[in-house]
Amino acid sequence: PARLYAPPHSPIDVPLQGRDLRPALTSCGLLGLLMACSMATPLAAQERFLPAASAVVLPASVHAQGGRQSQLRALDQARRAQPQNLDAALAYGRAVFTLGLNEGDLRWYGSAKAALGPWWQATDLPADGFFMRGLVKQGFHEFDAGLRDINLAIALDPKHAEYWSWRFSLHLMQANMDAAKQDVHEMHKLFGSEEANIYQAVLLYRTGQPFPALKLLDESIRSAGHQDAASQIWIGFHLGEANRVANQSDKTLALWRRLLQAYPQSHLLRLSLADLLNQKKKYKEAKAVATLNSSTITSNLTDALLMQALIASRGLNTNDEVSLASQMAARLQTQSLRQESLIERPRLIYQIAYGNNLASGLALSIENWKIQKEPTDAVLFLQAALALNQAKSAEPVVRWAASTKYTDPQLSLLIDAVLKHPSWSGRS
Repeated sequence: PARLYAPPHSPIDVPLQGRDLRPALTSCGLLGLLMACSMATPLAAQERFLPAASAVVLPASVHAQGGRQSQLRALDQARRAQPQNLDAALAYGRAVFTLGLNEGDLRWYGSAKAALGPWWQATDLPADGFFMRGLVKQGFHEFDAGLRDINLAIALDPKHAEYWSWRFSLHLMQANMDAAKQDVHEMHKLFGSEEANIYQAVLLYRTGQPFPALKLLDESIRSAGHQDAASQIWIGFHLGEANRVANQSDKTLALWRRLLQAYPQSHLLRLSLADLLNQKKKYKEAKAVATLNSSTITSNLTDALLMQALIASRGLNTNDEVSLASQMAARLQTQSLRQESLIERPRLIYQIAYGNNLASGLALSIENWKIQKEPTDAVLFLQAALALNQAKSAEPVVRWAASTKYTDPQLSLLIDAVLKHPSWSGRS
């Protein structure tokens, strides 16, 4: 999901209002794999965010710990006092949307949708109105509708970098590489190379060219204009990803460790590092990263971090694996009881990588791939297909990799295994 530029912004260092929302383009959860339910009314949407403590990802927002609870409350009160005031609704919507990304708890998207409810069908919004509505729509996996709104925002205000940033991320997620390339071209013309080179680098490593991407990203992260926390996190994530794609994971780990030490509030860095450490079987460190070095308190973890802690515990063969698995199962069951229909990546990881329900995981992967095509989703899809001896079911992933030319060490091994599997050619 995409995240908002320099994602996620620090709830400590960056004020809630006035943030430049640009996506992280992160393979750890592009564009809001959220735990969402049907928002029938604004009231229902608000109540959605006050479940029992046992049912939440974050029982209390870390936003409050950052001393910003009063600011968020003030924004909420302002828009409730003027329910037909679009500016007040957009200020609150932006704040809670950003919170969902900062904290990895994307249920906040529902609050953003509730705030924008009176304008959900409007056709005469200002650019920032179309933009925020588009962000929320794509968060609920209405990607085409979200893209249409963002296109309208660009038509009204083409000199707004965050609009182009999100359009680029949506095109990338849909594997529309020609459109993504055109977005980068337009950003070069409108905003100059310092801005556009970062997106150029992302496009390069997502099309099989990690080494030129590394050069651009290394220049960007050292640039005087990118020394703020948000930019360091955002560019550092992509620099690490480019190194990983180039089979230089040791450099990725070193970079992300250093950045997480400097910016411990970053859910993006924490999750990315924990995931890669688990892939490398560095389970002890992965668990420490995922749990924020807490051996007993896991209820405050996001679903994604809890899943990484569970994988690490299985690798370590520790006694708390059963407890962590039970917590994960309970959270997913709660989502099912709420009739949350969107596919969230921790569920796929639980069913496929952890092995809870491979058949269900493969079915979900097939559906998920129809709307978003990300490297992490590709890996999970391939793993499920191989485990169930249904290699041919992963043909869409093989075609995607061939057309985009994207590869990374993990994906390459899996695709090779799929192509050599007897079930690929129908021999089993």
